[in-house]
This record gives sequence, structure tokens and C-alpha cells, in this order.
Amino acid sequence: MAISRKEEARALSAEERGLVDKSHHPELQDLNDAELANLVKLLRGQRDKAQTQAHRRRREMRGKAAPKGATASTKDDGSQLKVAVLAMAMRRLNNEIERRRRLTASIELIENARKALNMKQGARKDAAELNTRHAHQGLRVIENSKVGSLIRPMERGRQRAAAKVAQAKRDAR
Repeated sequence: MAISRKEEARALSAEERGLVDKSHHPELQDLNDAELANLVKLLRGQRDKAQTQAHRRRREMRGKAAPKGATASTKDDGSQLKVAVLAMAMRRLNNEIERRRRLTASIELIENARKALNMKQGARKDAAELNTRHAHQGLRVIENSKVGSLIRPMERGRQRAAAKVAQAKRDAR
């Protein structure tokens, strides 16, 4: 379920709101890689802190933990919404990091392919001077190293059949 910016603003503190606002689309693409890494670190810390608080409140509501304040928590809606908002912001940041990684890999692949093409084209000039097996000079014959069998296949089959019959006669005795 999508969470509107109005609901985000209501669930977060001013500091957290500033971090989450940077994780939205127009501002996110303006960040350089160092700023993005720093934002991920800060936002991950805020998300972990909110998860811990939400977990503590749920334990207080079930009666498994002592209340942190004067009374035990009765509702957990706000802390759950806060965790959801921070988790969505982390997801956006991780997607942006992955998008930048794929873009960098693609550019690097293109550069490597161009470099390999230049190397191959440079090597062609050197290879033309060597004596190789190419059609323009005529292919050299390579003799078959396998020795052909001197026995005809029909004769081999006849001998096998005769051996089977002879063995059957011996076994029948």
C-alpha cells in the first residue's frame, strides 16, 4: 500500500522527514554517490531504531516487557507506520544504488568491448603477415591419422553371429 507524503510527514520527526524527503525521486537523482551512501547509512540507523522501538512497544502491549514510561503502551499504529515509511525510503535508496551500479557496469562493458575491438583490428594487420591456413593462400591438406579397418563390416557381423550360435550350443549341453 502506498503511503502519501502527508502521512509520511505525520509519522516522522523533522530530522527523519528531511532524510526521507531526500529519498524521493527528484532529489534522489541529484545526490552524488558519497552523499547517497551517507544517506543510506543515516536512514538505516533511523529505521533500525524505529524497528527496535516498535518491537519494544509490541512486547509491552503483550505484557512481556516492563513499560518504559509510567504506563505500558496500548497502541502501536504510529510506530508501525514509521517503520513502514522508513523501510520504503530504504527500498527507494537501494533501488537507486542498484540502478547506478547497473549503469556503471553497462558503460564499463561498452568501453571494454571497444578496447577489445581496437585490439583485434590491430592484431589483424600483424596476422596478415604470418603464414596461416587461410583460403586466399589455399588450404593445406591434413592427412587423416586414423587407420581404416581392413575387415568388412558384414564379415564382422557374420563372425559375431557364429560365435553366438556356438556359445548357445555349448550352453545347451
